[in-house]
Amino acid sequence: MKLLVYGAGVLGSLLSARLYEAGLDVSLLARGERLAALRRHGVLLAEEDGRAVRRVPVPVVEHPDGGYDLIAVLVRTHQVAAVLEPLAGLGSDVLFLHNWAAGPGPLGAVLGRERVLLGFPALSGGTMDGDVVRHRAAGPGRGLAMPVGEPGGRTTPRLDRIVRTFRAAGVPTRAEPRMEAWLATHAAFSVPLGRAALAAGGPAALADDPDAVRDMVRGIRRQLAALPAPPVPRGFAALRVLPEGLLVPVLRRFLRSSTAVHSGLSDLSSATAAELDLLAEQLRAGARGR
Repeated sequence: MKLLVYGAGVLGSLLSARLYEAGLDVSLLARGERLAALRRHGVLLAEEDGRAVRRVPVPVVEHPDGGYDLIAVLVRTHQVAAVLEPLAGLGSDVLFLHNWAAGPGPLGAVLGRERVLLGFPALSGGTMDGDVVRHRAAGPGRGLAMPVGEPGGRTTPRLDRIVRTFRAAGVPTRAEPRMEAWLATHAAFSVPLGRAALAAGGPAALADDPDAVRDMVRGIRRQLAALPAPPVPRGFAALRVLPEGLLVPVLRRFLRSSTAVHSGLSDLSSATAAELDLLAEQLRAGARGR
């Protein structure tokens, strides 16, 4: 399988490096300063606060020439619209791996619904430190299988092939028949969480403000209640009924954890605000369509 990873941020870099080291025919698309850095050094990886930096010479492209069996798109929600037209000309199946609560409709309108798959990059996560991707170490109990699915929940040969290919490369992956509801549920949780962390100045600062965490819990409950379908996984429904006195301390501990600190919750940039705003609008549109 010939693969293109579209997006050279933390998650795109991690995924392309994993696939390359597993021997797959993979290229990483990048632009601007990131492209120049990748051409000089390849993908540079380091574990969280570790000193050792590992170089993975993933082939990098600026103008892909097509012929890919699959393009995996790892960009932020508000960047998707800008990449659809370039993707339209490549003619490949496209797996969108990012926060997205609008379903396949806007993607299929440009690419053709038959080319679209949805998923979420349940990779180890991390942050950029200059040109180095600092990531959490993989290991038992670290991370979940990456969910991917067809629009409408179909089971297809191409979905089976993608799952097998990623698993063989050491990327835990599973077919999710309710992928659209999964993504909407994740957005309903992550928008209030992300906005609260952004307003507080990061996850650790949010953890120090129990009133803000309590408001965040109430926001999550409102978003989950407004979903057009039951939450997926069903365990998220517990967030609507568990006592605040239990949820607030649990979430405060999470916000102080290494997982939270070395995640997108620590990204206080304008890009984070733009992504959260678009996700919130997608959730509102879904609620209006109930």
